[in-house]
Amino acid sequence: MRPIFNILPKFLFPERHPGQTSALSEQLLKAARQEPATVLADLRSQLGGLTSEEAEQRLEQHGQNALARDEGHGRLVLLRRALLNPLVILLSILATVSALTGDVRAAIVMVLMVVLGVSLRFVQEARADSAAKQLRAMIKVTATVVRDGRPREVPLAELVPGDVVSLAAGDMIPADVRLLATKDLFIIQASLTGESMPVEKFDAAEPTTASALEVKNTCFLGTSVESGSATAVVVATGEATYLGSVARAVMAEPAQTAFDKGVSRFTWLMIRFIAVMVPLVFVLNGWNKGNWREAFFFALAVAVGMTPEMLPMIVTVCLTKGAMLMAKKKVIVKRLHSIQNIGAMDVLCTDKTGTLTADQVVLEKYCDVQLEEDDEVLGMGYLNSHFQTGLKNVLDRAILAHTEIREQFQVPAHRKVDEIPFDFSRRLMSVVVALPDGTHRLICKGAPEEIFKRCPYFMYEGEKMPMEHVLLEDLRIEYEKLSADGFRVLAIAYRDFQGKETYSKADESDLVLRGYVAFFDPPKDSTRPAIQALRQHGVTVKVLTGDNEAVSKKVCRDVGIDPGQVILGAHVEAMSDAELEAAVEGATLFARLAPAHKQRVVAALRRKGHVVGFLGDGINDAPALRAADVGISVDSAADIAKESADLILLEKSLLVLEEGILEGRKVFANILKYIRMGASSSFGNMFSVVGASAFLPFVPMAPIQILTNNLLYDFSQVPIPTDAVDAEQITRPRPWSMKEITKFILFIGPCSSIFDYTTYLVMWFIFKATTAADASLFQTGWFIESLLTQTLIIHVIRTNKLPFIQSRASWQLTLTSLAVMAIGVWLPFSPFASALGFTAMPPLYWPLLLVTLSLYVLVTQSVKTWLLKKAWI
Repeated sequence: MRPIFNILPKFLFPERHPGQTSALSEQLLKAARQEPATVLADLRSQLGGLTSEEAEQRLEQHGQNALARDEGHGRLVLLRRALLNPLVILLSILATVSALTGDVRAAIVMVLMVVLGVSLRFVQEARADSAAKQLRAMIKVTATVVRDGRPREVPLAELVPGDVVSLAAGDMIPADVRLLATKDLFIIQASLTGESMPVEKFDAAEPTTASALEVKNTCFLGTSVESGSATAVVVATGEATYLGSVARAVMAEPAQTAFDKGVSRFTWLMIRFIAVMVPLVFVLNGWNKGNWREAFFFALAVAVGMTPEMLPMIVTVCLTKGAMLMAKKKVIVKRLHSIQNIGAMDVLCTDKTGTLTADQVVLEKYCDVQLEEDDEVLGMGYLNSHFQTGLKNVLDRAILAHTEIREQFQVPAHRKVDEIPFDFSRRLMSVVVALPDGTHRLICKGAPEEIFKRCPYFMYEGEKMPMEHVLLEDLRIEYEKLSADGFRVLAIAYRDFQGKETYSKADESDLVLRGYVAFFDPPKDSTRPAIQALRQHGVTVKVLTGDNEAVSKKVCRDVGIDPGQVILGAHVEAMSDAELEAAVEGATLFARLAPAHKQRVVAALRRKGHVVGFLGDGINDAPALRAADVGISVDSAADIAKESADLILLEKSLLVLEEGILEGRKVFANILKYIRMGASSSFGNMFSVVGASAFLPFVPMAPIQILTNNLLYDFSQVPIPTDAVDAEQITRPRPWSMKEITKFILFIGPCSSIFDYTTYLVMWFIFKATTAADASLFQTGWFIESLLTQTLIIHVIRTNKLPFIQSRASWQLTLTSLAVMAIGVWLPFSPFASALGFTAMPPLYWPLLLVTLSLYVLVTQSVKTWLLKKAWI
């Protein structure tokens, strides 16, 4: 098979019952317990493989060896999504009704609103979908299969159960297979388990009491060969594989995020307001004034005025702006809504291998039996790795990276005499080198427990000491300290000979234990400061890994995370959803997790009310990436992780997360500005319109005037995405809170109604606009006051500080606010005044308006400050 990896299509995990995880097929479990010959017989195969005819029949029976692939969304699907929005549907209905009833001007205004919002959303989502498609790997893979008694390369998709395949170093495992014969076989399962160390595999039958991925005679689709070779028979393909068992949800929609739910709840809240308000206004005006046609158009205009039709556009523009800024900071945004979610995130769940760590095994310690650093131990290990002829594994490469020992230990002065290769029964290997003085030294490197058996002596402070039973236990305790600290440990021992021509396994006796070499996948340099930065910004970090607890604890301590009480995958498996929800709050480290375990932990945190981010880079992280509010991956991740993620960090430094979080909070702050403005304005207008409809003999504002007011007010809010955000607003996570928004609406909304009513009184008692003949004067006065107060109040609501003095809006928002207010003042004197039903206002109106605006800003600022002190917003 071609030496290639990370080319799998995208897999997601299906919905499961509590405690259920992916498992081996019954057939693979059975095969693991059987001898190779019996496995072949059960599969109706043989070492010479299947015939071409048999393979064709089985391919038709079992289907292709492929999993579901996410092909993205077609343009029609994206357009349908943009159109199927409650606000778009509502505006479309209102526009249609207006056109059918003869109010073409109103219909045109509403259609423009629909087109603007839908177009922006469609274009941005199409761009995001195109970026996601570019990430998909399109490489074709082949496997070496024995067919008709001869090896041949066939496409991976054409493998069938019963096929006999050959595996060599660098190959990807093409399906779920049972090993028939192995030679020094090591498999990399990091993509499924998170463990960076290669796993030994062999062909002997075994009772399958271990967890799925710990069975030693099976290999799984999605893993690869580190070293050695093997012959295996395919037992399961496609969706019947271990990986395929969790692939059926690949095309499922991601879980609805906190942001999506929040926007949806707000939208329906406004629609409910409209559903109550519009019929009431219609009945009041029709009954009070007797003109049901005029009442109908007025109610229709009120419905449009209360509709936050700019919400989709404001949200999309805010998110797009955030995506562009994050792209400059080396973050790819695949799904626009994830920008806000990362800002609202208060819990970050992260994988360990390749995310917190470098995913690169390094030699961390070389020490004597007392665990004191010893260059001679490193030198012996270097000679062993340097002179062995087998494929250098990750541990050998880690030792050989210490090139400084070559000169110190005079490696070029040594000559190789012989080699005793590694095998699984011994779990060690030796090389024999001629020292500069002519002595032959056998240097043995391997599993400590195997080395101990062959060592009657050990080296202690330069002296050769006998390995007595009591001392052996002491030495084992010292060695186990390294293992407990999360190190992968090999022992180094030696024996000197006066000279022989050949050496054998029998010579691996009477050895002198010299010390240990300890390996570790170290944390990235950026991890600790990144974790600290996340904490400072109110984000709790939890580690979810498939690796063992000892290694995971060490990594956590190294990056500044207190591991505390560790929850293992077996614990998660045994817990109900309620028990898991109670456990996840206090736990920081979750180890030995299967992919579905990670998914359950993330889901449990979300059910507890957290906005959860998940950071991972392996196939085993895909379900959790999709289950989270925001999935984050890194540039070196497996394709499945990249495709399942919402954000991809192009730089390995996790410090870019800090930038992403702050940018997300800025986006949310700006979206919330529009929500607060639109909702409070609509709620206030509800009281104002109902009151005016009840006592006025004419409609308080003509339908075309309401639509013009609404269009101008919407235009004033278009630059909100460009607005600056106060530093205090992005120091902590800001999850969506309908309670906070509701309180804001209930207290700030009526403030506008107060000054609407004062304007009514001014127009009624001072300017005597009391009859239908004076309706235009009354309507113009309220139009100007309504537009100016709404536009001006943007600057009060946009900040928690004192507006204009302690916090200033962006120049774009300031400019549009001034422009809209100027247009509102100009319209009654403009050439359009007659068409819009406006009348020039008397001079006394303007100082009264100035007083109204000043008092309105003062009252609203006071109420806002009071709400902040109460911590209600």
